Amino acid sequence: MARVAIIGAGAMGSVYAGLMASAGHEVYAVTAWPDHAAAMQKNGLRVEGISGDRTVKVHASTTTAGIPVCDLVMITTKAPDVEAAAKSALPLLGPSTPVQAIQNGLGSAEKIAAIVGADRTVVGIVGGFGASMRGPGHAHHNGMVIVHFGAYGKLPRKDLDASAEVWRSAGFDVELYEDTDRMVWEKLIMNVCFSGSCTLTGMTIGQVLEDPDAWQVAKGCAEEAVAVAKAKGIKFGFSDPIAHIRSIGSQIPNARPSMLLDHMVRRRSEINVINGSIPREGRKVGVPTPVNDTVVALVKAREKDFTDTGTGL
Repeated sequence: MARVAIIGAGAMGSVYAGLMASAGHEVYAVTAWPDHAAAMQKNGLRVEGISGDRTVKVHASTTTAGIPVCDLVMITTKAPDVEAAAKSALPLLGPSTPVQAIQNGLGSAEKIAAIVGADRTVVGIVGGFGASMRGPGHAHHNGMVIVHFGAYGKLPRKDLDASAEVWRSAGFDVELYEDTDRMVWEKLIMNVCFSGSCTLTGMTIGQVLEDPDAWQVAKGCAEEAVAVAKAKGIKFGFSDPIAHIRSIGSQIPNARPSMLLDHMVRRRSEINVINGSIPREGRKVGVPTPVNDTVVALVKAREKDFTDTGTGL
């Protein structure tokens, strides 16, 4: 069994931690939420949802201090916190410990690689989970659709395979990619479609799919993202990106994107690295992005009196 550190045990990170601990791995869950850490340490971590309902033992803390060298380190914080998380991970790294960067949007892997080294960094994409916290020590998820990884630099294939096997042993269906740009953009167009539209309407993914007006906005965001990706030379693994988005979204109709969950507690979101990434990349390739421009402006307007994102550990 592997020793795994998950730096950023929020909703998604807690799901990973719970399933990996359930599979027998030695799991260290790091969260900046003291009540969550205390509950996990005292009572165990409960994870329920499509994978079942279990309460498992994990080593929980609010910092990485005291965690031994690990076989696998996962950085699952929100985008603004990846650099601090990567620095905190350095004492946990052995000569060949892979570091998996698992964030929404664009740009996090580059920041993590600059700190821990490009040749141990793994780019991770997960989706279709619909994870949320039910309370301290208690996470829920609606699905577990996408788990994809690829080497950022020149990580040996055997180390990439070993890190993927940790996930597979815990019940995740993992696919490894050589083309990490394709992998990232296939997830990004999904996030761009639903993050802003759900946040502005307060709807679940299924409600956006069913509402013609909300879907018009969501589809417009996705179509712009697809146009930018094609202009950048990104090759998707499906012929109809919008049909693909609808297919994945229909598998988690009750899910709320993390951006909406942030707004529900009046916390600033990751809008800049999700919908906001499309105008930035669009300007580089001459593709206009008026729908995403509008969505970003509206989300930022709502967030002006919200608290800072703070740490997403």
